[in-house]
Amino acid sequence: MCGSRSTITENPPSSSHCLSMATLSFNSTRIKSPSLQSHKPFSKSHFSTKPNNVPFLFPSKTHPQLHRFKPNSISESSVSVPEEAFDDAEEDDPTSELSYLDSETDPSSVTEWELDFCSRPILDIRGKKIWELVVCDSSLSLQYTKYFPNNVINSVTLKDAMETISEDLGVPLPEKVRFFRSQMQTIITKSCKELGIKPVPSKRCLSLLLWLEERYETIYMRHPGFQKGSKPLLALDNPFPMELPENLFGEKWAFVQLPFSAIREEISSLDERFVFGAGLDLDLLGIEVDDNTLIPGLAVASSRAKPLAAWMNGLEVCSVEADTSRGCLILSVGISTRYVYATYKKTPTSKSEAEAWEAAKKACGGLHFLAIQEDLDSDDCVGFWLLLDLPPPPV
Repeated sequence: MCGSRSTITENPPSSSHCLSMATLSFNSTRIKSPSLQSHKPFSKSHFSTKPNNVPFLFPSKTHPQLHRFKPNSISESSVSVPEEAFDDAEEDDPTSELSYLDSETDPSSVTEWELDFCSRPILDIRGKKIWELVVCDSSLSLQYTKYFPNNVINSVTLKDAMETISEDLGVPLPEKVRFFRSQMQTIITKSCKELGIKPVPSKRCLSLLLWLEERYETIYMRHPGFQKGSKPLLALDNPFPMELPENLFGEKWAFVQLPFSAIREEISSLDERFVFGAGLDLDLLGIEVDDNTLIPGLAVASSRAKPLAAWMNGLEVCSVEADTSRGCLILSVGISTRYVYATYKKTPTSKSEAEAWEAAKKACGGLHFLAIQEDLDSDDCVGFWLLLDLPPPPV
């Protein structure tokens, strides 16, 4: 990824890049899912303390140029799901429970789980909401569901259930368990610590989130106790953004865009180059994007890029969004932590750029990235996170 330097200026760009259409759907090889959805509000210039934009350069002679972002260059997105994703949905018994491990999976390789323990829009014979434990790994090689009455919801029940999963499926207890509901943090944390498991509050539970969306359509809505219009008991938090901690400050930033082919290369080389960051299993998520499609991202430059990337690496980075009403960028990490990551002067031009960047993200089904580099003349990035902005699950 490399080439000539690319920056965003204060003036409107004189020409525009065309973003090809992206088709996204959830891979239905193991479970069936409705289409991905995306939403939300681009911006520009000053990082928490110093105004400016950053050119973003990747290793020369190996990657295409990262283009500056230009407004009014976005095509409408095409979001679809293969019809076969729903072919056998009617065969699923909505009252049954699931305990599954892919026969081709080495049990010892399943070291991280994604977990949700919450009520569902389903009433039992007492007229009380049923709770459900849903567990999977990021590849969906492990899948487990179990219903519970609402009067046994505690850390002991959850701890016993996790031990049961391990015993029934013949897998070791995981090293980490990711979960995305802040209201369940106490119960999940206590259960995990008693089992020697590291609890990780994080919205990077994308396989789980998409599976819950699929289950709502194909399981919960068909359950005899389903309550239409029932609101989630434990809604996801979206708190007011806080001031950015000093150790996370960058010096310059810019909206940028990178061909999807280069995104794949960057993610595949994370381990090889010992770069901080995280990728996504795009094949599992069913993300089908033309290699020439320009994916929007945020590039950040800092003279202390390595420690900055190291700090970021421990935060479970979830997404970046532009808030045009406040004239700032918002960084979401963990479950419900939101930071004012950068600010910019509100002008018609900056607002247009911010809106165009968000439109590009929406056109890509929420796909975007965050990259950290050392300085304006750096050829390498020291941190790269591929991000997916998803709406909250319907349960």
